[in-house]
Amino acid sequence: MRVTAIRATPVAVPYRTDEIWAFGRRSGLVAVLVEIDTDEGLTGLGEAAAYPSADMVLSVLRGLEPLVIGSDPFRIEQLIQRIDVVGTWHHINSSSPAIGAVETACWDLVGKACGQPLVNLFGGRFRDEVEFFHYVAADTPEAVKAEGQRAAAAGARTCYLKVGADALATDIERVAALRDGAGPAMGIRVDANEAWSPGAAVRAVRALEEYGLELVEQPVSGRNLPEMAYVRSRINTPLLANEASWTRSDQLAVIQHGAADVISVDHQMDGGLLNLKRSAGLCAAAGLPVLKHSLGELGVALAAATHVIAATPNFRYANQAYGALLTDDIVADGFGGPQENYRNGCLPVPDAPGLGVSLDPDRVARYADLYRTAAADFTFHDPHALTHAPALPKR
Repeated sequence: MRVTAIRATPVAVPYRTDEIWAFGRRSGLVAVLVEIDTDEGLTGLGEAAAYPSADMVLSVLRGLEPLVIGSDPFRIEQLIQRIDVVGTWHHINSSSPAIGAVETACWDLVGKACGQPLVNLFGGRFRDEVEFFHYVAADTPEAVKAEGQRAAAAGARTCYLKVGADALATDIERVAALRDGAGPAMGIRVDANEAWSPGAAVRAVRALEEYGLELVEQPVSGRNLPEMAYVRSRINTPLLANEASWTRSDQLAVIQHGAADVISVDHQMDGGLLNLKRSAGLCAAAGLPVLKHSLGELGVALAAATHVIAATPNFRYANQAYGALLTDDIVADGFGGPQENYRNGCLPVPDAPGLGVSLDPDRVARYADLYRTAAADFTFHDPHALTHAPALPKR
């Protein structure tokens, strides 16, 4: 089997409510769907988050064509080594989503050719379903409380909330409102996206711990691992590394510095599903649990990650997904997409060969057209964030 073409389709899918964080907001999710055709008539599916932009992803995919077309999609290790070394793409982290989409599409081809779901090719089922958190936008306390109630009614077990507001009192109000709405049993994970200095992080986390935190994600800069270790030693809530742990090399450094209790891993930020499995293995050797990060995914990338997570024991926490925000998806199989497709915050592992999902042509056409006509509406559009240059740490 040989690769004959790489086809890429950017799509934009609206949210039901804006995604809001410390430095802006966006009203939908942009992704680039990747289809790899072969000389035997099989087509493999992949998906790249539009990180840092859809144009960057499309440019990388064009650059990869000479390295991928004509290759044997079964020789995934060889292909990725060619991309990394001959193509020198390993030097640029922003190329990873495109590379990961190509690698995922190759795995989809292998699974389809073998008649096996990917979970069986990555070690077999350790679990039959995978848990994801409920994403709560950093809105008014009233809106946050209502979203907590919605999450509890849907059976979610973990809520995720952005913190790092300009005033700590705002964060406290939001976390208190989420606890009030979601109830005492809900796990609450907060993410500061590097907004705090070490001293501010300790004060903030201690203030928020009154409301029962499950994890605090990246409270300080991911580029200064000693200060992460300092904060970790002075709070009671487990510290989750994210911006500090994009790649396996980053994760190794976090482990060496004792800078986190839990490590976030991501096949799009580290170039593929094999590396996602390797990341989890590296952390397991250090005695650490992991969870899946997301830059914003639709059903193709979500299905790919679900197979690997299901086959890997140390994914012990709810993973990141966008079901609480999405209005729709681009797959035809009812996988992923809006919250209604989740059961108690979980998704089943697809059974069909390969990724186990297929594209819905009508939805792809609709959201490809939306991208062509309104792509700017799906970038971060907060007027304040666009006209100011925020400095980090905030305090």
